[in-house]
Amino acid sequence: MKIKSFNITCVQPPLAIPHKTASGTIAAAPLVLLDIETDSGLTGCTYVFVYTPMALQPVAGLLADLGELLKGHDVAPRTIAALIQSKFRLAGNQGFAGMAAAAIDMALWDCLARAADLPLCRLLGASPQASCAYDSMGQMPPDETARQVEASLKAGYRAFKIKAGHPDPSQDEQVLDAMISAAAGEDIWLAVDFNQAFSPVISIERARRLERFELAWLEEPARAEDNAGHAQVRAGTSIPVQTGENWWGIADMQRSLDAGASDHAMPDVMKIGGVTGWQEAAALAHGQALPVSSHLFTEISAHLMSATPTAHMLEILDVAGAVLTDPVTVSSDGTISPTNQPGSGIEWDMTAVEKYSV
Repeated sequence: MKIKSFNITCVQPPLAIPHKTASGTIAAAPLVLLDIETDSGLTGCTYVFVYTPMALQPVAGLLADLGELLKGHDVAPRTIAALIQSKFRLAGNQGFAGMAAAAIDMALWDCLARAADLPLCRLLGASPQASCAYDSMGQMPPDETARQVEASLKAGYRAFKIKAGHPDPSQDEQVLDAMISAAAGEDIWLAVDFNQAFSPVISIERARRLERFELAWLEEPARAEDNAGHAQVRAGTSIPVQTGENWWGIADMQRSLDAGASDHAMPDVMKIGGVTGWQEAAALAHGQALPVSSHLFTEISAHLMSATPTAHMLEILDVAGAVLTDPVTVSSDGTISPTNQPGSGIEWDMTAVEKYSV
């Protein structure tokens, strides 16, 4: 089975709930959709979330050029990944190049799973497993946070993460108190994300104020690349540290592990290198007994978590549901299982794709 052509579409679908952060509100998700057509008639599908509309055309342009380069090549993700890496060795395999390479890798794996008539997790040698899912919430005042927790509990969630780091540290405490009150006695799982907002020293000061909540983790309490700073925070608070969503490839992950930067691992399937990179990351985490949680990309991550020995939590921040025929939904027990259809769970709602294309 060989690559025939790439079909690339840029869309900006709305988020079901606008995601509020310290730097603004994200109301729509800039996505590049990729369909890789093969000479067998099968098509592999995926998307990448490129964070800003300004990245849509650069990533789409790179994919178009790579589509010409890869035409006629076997649908062999590891071989293709090595070829693309060689082409960007001098320019670097991060940023736009990494986004494009990961899109190709994910679409090729989707195609292989469809060709085998298997869900992706089974192609990877794993039975479908339900993952504990958490609602990844934005930065909101206590009353608004409480209302979202109440709505999410009704939807089935029992786990929540908030964007912390309000200007006044006491506001973070007020938000967490409001979440616990909204749960009305239910046993809920809580984590917070500092989003690289503070120095290690300030993060330690603020984290100590939150220790009474017995949080599951404190995410990115320092700049993503500051491995020593993350290790410093680990030593300065009883809250476990979580990082990894900004690891661009296995080398970044290895540097973090060598520095003792985190109690957990959170690879982002796009930044870590697609399905191929995720498998390497999962093996590395397994070797160090690190719990692995996902970042974004819920559909394909549900499959990858099933094939991850130390799988922990599945993040739910639905960026693509508006353009899918079967958006991910949480079960009444707060879990999400991978789709049982062949592939990675991506089927386009073409009416919506046309509506939100840019």
